[in-house]
Amino acid sequence: MTAHTAEELQHMTVKELRELAKELPGTTGIHAMKKDELVTLLSSGKSSGDTASKLTASPKKAKQPQAEKKPLTKGEIKSLLGELRQAKESALAAKDKGKIEMLRRRINRLKKQTRKPQAVAA
Repeated sequence: MTAHTAEELQHMTVKELRELAKELPGTTGIHAMKKDELVTLLSSGKSSGDTASKLTASPKKAKQPQAEKKPLTKGEIKSLLGELRQAKESALAAKDKGKIEMLRRRINRLKKQTRKPQAVAA
């Protein structure tokens, strides 16, 4: 591979830069890189595993295994509904639209749970 100056690399197309970057050993994520990233990679002349891995790494966090939740009884759901309704009333008085909407959805979901038939133990 012939060494190019940063100025020569700037005048090349992204397609040409990718072809040159493929020749570097240990580089990954080349197709996800933008032109300025490719120029930086090629002008340094060494494989940049950390730069490429940052681009290919998933931004999402790994999911943690959750403990199994015990289903609530109908009485527990109804008491929780009462608490949520009181909280909704105070949010209405404070005119907090975001909290009102969140509480409305939670109340709606819990009401649906009270209507579901209870699972029969086998």
